[in-house]
Amino acid sequence: MEKLAKLFGSPARLKMLRLFVFNRDSAFTLDDVAQRTKLSKEVARREIAELLASDLLKKKGERAAARFQVDSRYEHLSALNDFILETTSLRPQKILATLKRAGALKLVALSGHFTSILEPQIDLLVVGESLDERALAHAVHTLEAELGREIRYASFSTKDFRYRLGVYDRLLRDVFDYPHRLLIDKIGL
Repeated sequence: MEKLAKLFGSPARLKMLRLFVFNRDSAFTLDDVAQRTKLSKEVARREIAELLASDLLKKKGERAAARFQVDSRYEHLSALNDFILETTSLRPQKILATLKRAGALKLVALSGHFTSILEPQIDLLVVGESLDERALAHAVHTLEAELGREIRYASFSTKDFRYRLGVYDRLLRDVFDYPHRLLIDKIGL
């Protein structure tokens, strides 16, 4: 990400580009942008001003009610989307390091957006013991800020996962019947 951040000016700009380009049908307030990118309001305001000046974003409303959205008429939008999509990924080590804060991981599987297959219902499956759901949600939000898009995830205890696997649970089939990537497998799939 560091090389791309230099190309685009800063890591903050790259986060903002990912957020807006990957969610081009959504309009965000300054507070939304700051929260979803995990940037301060001041940094978010400065980066929004730069993106407005480049004509990538358009503004709806005034002052506190202002919402920002990608201008679909931006001439390089398709090329920018393709470039950011091709270059946006998180290293498995970064994903695992972020998720380990939630508890003892037994299985971590990536699907959906991580594999460029949009069929599965979830993008991330986490199985572990003594998982702290709050810490897991925080870890996922951290990953979302890096990726610029929402991550659909599910978490299970090892016992619950084995039961669901045994009864051919649809959610698990949606992960394992499509292309997926196992980052950790201490269960022995």
